[in-house]
Amino acid sequence: MTTPQGACPEPASAMLDRLFIEHRAKLVDLAAFLDRIERAGGATSASADVRIAALLACLPVLTDGQPERARRILEALSDTSLAPLDHAPPGGAAGAPSRPSQGDA
Repeated sequence: MTTPQGACPEPASAMLDRLFIEHRAKLVDLAAFLDRIERAGGATSASADVRIAALLACLPVLTDGQPERARRILEALSDTSLAPLDHAPPGGAAGAPSRPSQGDA
């Protein structure tokens, strides 16, 4: 028996039984992270920090009912600019684009 391309061989109910608690914990962990940032005096609004803004911008993707949520979130968290930088910013990778994508600029 072959599985159609893109189809999952495991029934949704079996996946829910096996993975729900793990993913519930990840969601609670994200909420706790935002709470800790706020208690530490950091704002958790979209304008507070580019990393917070990137996370908050991804949240609606989780519930929009459209396919390929993981791809769309990874793209939103990726710097797609092609123009080289004169120098690397301090502190290493931020995990979120620090400036609007420049395309081929």
